[in-house]
Amino acid sequence: MSAKGFEYGAQVFLRIVKSVQGKSSGAYLEAFIEKEGLFKPYKRWPVCYYSGELGPKLKQGDGQSPEGFYWVPPRALNPFSSYHLSFNLGYPNAYDRYHGRTGNYLMVHGSCVSIGCYAMGDDAIEEIFTLLVGAYEAGQRGVRVHIFPFEMDGNLPTAQRRSSHAAFWKNLKQGWDHFERYARPPNVEVVGGQYVFDNSF
Repeated sequence: MSAKGFEYGAQVFLRIVKSVQGKSSGAYLEAFIEKEGLFKPYKRWPVCYYSGELGPKLKQGDGQSPEGFYWVPPRALNPFSSYHLSFNLGYPNAYDRYHGRTGNYLMVHGSCVSIGCYAMGDDAIEEIFTLLVGAYEAGQRGVRVHIFPFEMDGNLPTAQRRSSHAAFWKNLKQGWDHFERYARPPNVEVVGGQYVFDNSF
């Protein structure tokens, strides 16, 4: 970390992207670390495996990996996971519950198998887990994890605009754009069944 100019224990933000340029492969998890008041890219790891298609998790047993904005407090860490190490994303969040979505124990974990989780492989989860532990020990109350179906720079592709998830994805894009503009993950609330974002961080 020090070689890249970051300090161990600095605040962490994680972003997961399921698809790159419309391809079914290329999913990644990216860590951003706070430096001089801004969250700057630190490292990107390929997602070894996630299940389902592009789109949010809707109900228990659908095999979908979630999309949305999640908050991971220290108690969500599991160093005794059957999948090496893991942390619970906190699905369903307030948005999911508002829309009647069901499911539980949706994780980011080691190994390379998943039914609704994001499997990172053991080496990657060790690095990610260590970042979170350091941030928590230094006082960060929770790590924001934002999960997107695809990279949301620019307008949604035509195929995505025609999807039944288009309105949901447009709402997610507001959160993506907010971080890209301010280089700090926004505070996320749910109002009237929609995600809303502000700068109270």
